[in-house]
Amino acid sequence: MEFERRKKIRTLLDIAPLIDVVFLLLIFFMLSSHFVTHPGIKITLPTAVSAPLHPEENIVIHVAGDNSIFLNGKEVSLADLFGELKPKIDEAGEKSVVIKADQKIDLGLAVQIMDIAREADAQALVISTKTEKDHANQ
Repeated sequence: MEFERRKKIRTLLDIAPLIDVVFLLLIFFMLSSHFVTHPGIKITLPTAVSAPLHPEENIVIHVAGDNSIFLNGKEVSLADLFGELKPKIDEAGEKSVVIKADQKIDLGLAVQIMDIAREADAQALVISTKTEKDHANQ
């Protein structure tokens, strides 16, 4: 008695359309990623020759050229700065505040911000600058 053998059904997967779709997706993402803009605060830092390097801190105050104030990327008014800054300093391990201010801002505003940071128990104030080496690369 002879047994019937199972016939193997061969299915061939045509990968040419799959390659076309992947290639089109690749082109789409390459073209669309070029148009992505990175939002940020436009600040021109002052330059210094002998500025020591300071490690990046998690409490950063940005002051833009139009005197708008940002605490860790969130815009705050000068009146609300103390209320926003005090809890951040209290929960931080190292109580230092980095001030990144545009070189065109009013000196009085910078002094007010430093006073508010001192009142909020900041132990160290660091004014961020650009070194001459960074300035030459731009």
